[in-house]
Amino acid sequence: MRYLLVLILGVLLVSTADAQLTIKLGFNVDRQPVWGPTGYDHVEYYYLPDLDVYYNVPQQRFYYNERGRWIGRSSLPSRYRGHDLYNSYKVVVNEPAAYRNNKTHREQYASFKGRHDQQPIRDARDAKYYVNKNHPEHNNWVKQQQQQKQENAKGKAKGRDNAPGQNKKRN
Repeated sequence: MRYLLVLILGVLLVSTADAQLTIKLGFNVDRQPVWGPTGYDHVEYYYLPDLDVYYNVPQQRFYYNERGRWIGRSSLPSRYRGHDLYNSYKVVVNEPAAYRNNKTHREQYASFKGRHDQQPIRDARDAKYYVNKNHPEHNNWVKQQQQQKQENAKGKAKGRDNAPGQNKKRN
């Protein structure tokens, strides 16, 4: 009996831990910039090795080093004005304040400098990216979602009209 109780408690603890992990690592494709790479349902930071800069997806802020201090801004400084974010390599880093580990990231991801082989979200044809309001197919996706809702509502209403036991109008 004790073994069963311990087993049940263990399963509950694991289930609770999984639920907390799922909430923390939820889906955020809708918040990722369309210049971000495809293939990631959740992103905290992109590290851009070409610039040695980070982009925080939830905050929608770039973090770059300015005279030994990490600065967070909604846009890159003018020295990066000509940089093509769509065509540069982005490394996904899912850790808090990723820029604090910059030395490690700079060394670890140095080989990604100059690479241009990632597909940006903007160019993705996978419907899961259409939820992103900046994706070129977003408006079509919204219309399709609305049509499906209307069709589902009509189907439910029709099902209620034909349900057994319903009072029907007599002539």
